[in-house]
Amino acid sequence: MHIEFSGAAREVTGSCHILRVGSGSKRRTILLDCGLFQGKRSESRTKNARLPVPVSEIDAVILSHAHIDHAGRLPYLVAQGYKNTIWATAATRDLCAIMLADSAHIQEKDAEFLAKHRNEFIEPLYRVEDATNTLERMVGMPIHKWFDVTDGVRAMFTEAGHILGSASIALEVREGSEFRRVVFSGDVGRCNLPIIRDPQPPEQGADVILCESTYGNRDHESVEGAREQLAAVVRETAARGGRVLIPAFAVGRTQELVYDLHALRRDGKIPDIPIYIDSPLATDATAVFAMHPEAYDHNEELVRRTPNLFDFPMVKFTRDVSESKRLNTLHGPMIVIAASGMAESGRILHHLRFGAGDPRNTILVVGFMAEHTLGRRIVERRPVLRIFGDEVPLSAQVEVLNGYSAHADRTELLAWLRSVRQYGVADGRANPHVYLVHGERDAQDAFAEQLRGDGFTVSVPSPGDVAAL
Repeated sequence: MHIEFSGAAREVTGSCHILRVGSGSKRRTILLDCGLFQGKRSESRTKNARLPVPVSEIDAVILSHAHIDHAGRLPYLVAQGYKNTIWATAATRDLCAIMLADSAHIQEKDAEFLAKHRNEFIEPLYRVEDATNTLERMVGMPIHKWFDVTDGVRAMFTEAGHILGSASIALEVREGSEFRRVVFSGDVGRCNLPIIRDPQPPEQGADVILCESTYGNRDHESVEGAREQLAAVVRETAARGGRVLIPAFAVGRTQELVYDLHALRRDGKIPDIPIYIDSPLATDATAVFAMHPEAYDHNEELVRRTPNLFDFPMVKFTRDVSESKRLNTLHGPMIVIAASGMAESGRILHHLRFGAGDPRNTILVVGFMAEHTLGRRIVERRPVLRIFGDEVPLSAQVEVLNGYSAHADRTELLAWLRSVRQYGVADGRANPHVYLVHGERDAQDAFAEQLRGDGFTVSVPSPGDVAAL
């Protein structure tokens, strides 16, 4: 039994870890996630086209959640001939239905643009039909219920609290007389995030834990404080007559922001200005959220009292391209929330090209921005941004609200790991080996040192490393 670390090892995209059990004709291979790499275009293209394992060897895939850096290569896997099951929660399956189709559409359009404007043909990694075929392989499972994955391996989802449907994965692995328990954290969320339930660490304990470490070297502002900061940014920008431009993931972050803006307006803490959700994907994702109230946190007052969380007079959803373009002809204060979350593609690029040079505006960053992305350059407040080949001065205000991160910070991750460790005390699993994944080097190295000081055995694997269970 062993784990090989393929993606999201010493980086934060391309999540994919390979569990192998048995040998010879009895060998079983399971992928935990199969996500897209994001960042430098040429490097990402090469990495995404290189499958972690020959398709013929893969017996199953278990998916932690629908974000593209965790699910985005599944259609490529299917296009290359994968015909076995992809296990996920029901909400994750429904989100993948729209997100993977959107990813395929973007790739097809990018290929058309390059062929037309640069006389360069690059085959899309996959097409819309491949995304559709992927859904036929996906089986939605409830949380807290064991299911058989393949011979000698069973799994259970628990609430990760990251986005709708997100899960941590507990695995029980048997090989002859050997038995191991493995926990894959997925992306761990935060307590008290809007809409979704708080993270629930697997209660079975573990011999091995694969734990994300995105924010392993820092703590966030409080979730409650982030809502107040959001209100302040909106009030101040509106007073200048400017726009609040928010690059946001279409799934999760957009719905949380709409929820909080709804609450702030209800409490009279922000002015009555239009809020444009300029993303067909976010529009569809919001509909999926509305389909899954069973995944909501019903301890929240707004969830209990409001039949439709995402539909109130200030909010306008724009689907057509013509509607999106029209926004840049409008005057007066407004809020524009548009994909993508790291400002690497999508309609936010058009709004940034139009609005980044206006000092009345605010670019509001509400999530992690990976290295080599436009979002990271905005966070670094580079004086000039390159957007669609044009140099755009960054004169707008830049505000970063880390309290809106859907990832646990170092204190929250430590508490999550301590819980898993404590659950294992009863059956002799009081010293699990922790492998840190899904993090940049500085964050991982700092978090590894902190965990060792807390008594954990910790490793930080690089791509291609193999660890025996």
